[in-house]
Amino acid sequence: MNLLRFELPSRFHDYGLLVLRLAFGFSLMYGHGWGKMMRLFGPDEIKFADPFGFGPAFTLSFAVFAEVICAILVMAGLFTRTALIPPFITVATAFFTVHFSQEFSQQEKVILFAFAFLALFFTGPGKISLDGYLKNGK
Repeated sequence: MNLLRFELPSRFHDYGLLVLRLAFGFSLMYGHGWGKMMRLFGPDEIKFADPFGFGPAFTLSFAVFAEVICAILVMAGLFTRTALIPPFITVATAFFTVHFSQEFSQQEKVILFAFAFLALFFTGPGKISLDGYLKNGK
């Protein structure tokens, strides 16, 4: 047995992509987007960072769209590559506007999100997804 040539059946590739989509999609939605959504629809005046000058309400709405709606689409594997663009923009913006000058331990989470989203963008969602289901017509 050669440990360097340890291989799994090809279907495990799709299970790996499913785990990646579910883990990062859920973490983004529950850990970041849910609280923002409660703020967006809450009774208080919207106060949120506005790095591009679109206004706090628009910026918070975009963040909620990216971190809740797009995260759900990524978990389901529906319109996956398109749905990955807003969350990537959101975490990249967070990195460059909030975390850039911080220590790596503070940057790590947004870096992991960004690279997971890039990996999924390049690989696609895999066969165990609604995109895979629609593509194969099953």
